[in-house]
Amino acid sequence: MMVNTNSVVSMTEANQNFSKVARLVDETGSAIIMKNNAPRYLVIDFSRADKEITVPDEDVFTLSQRIIAENKEAYEVLAK
Repeated sequence: MMVNTNSVVSMTEANQNFSKVARLVDETGSAIIMKNNAPRYLVIDFSRADKEITVPDEDVFTLSQRIIAENKEAYEVLAK
């Protein structure tokens, strides 16, 4: 994920000035709130939420097949 450093806000600043976070989302499409110098929260425009969250069933199936293949040995041990 590419991060626009202009849309990064500390937790303290977000807590004290949430309107700044809202303006960043309006201007850049998202804002990242840092907690303990690590990205913790992503705030996105509500109209983008459905596009960002929805994953086609085919992608989910492909991903699950890859995870199963990568961890086949562990699954076999657990099956015993």
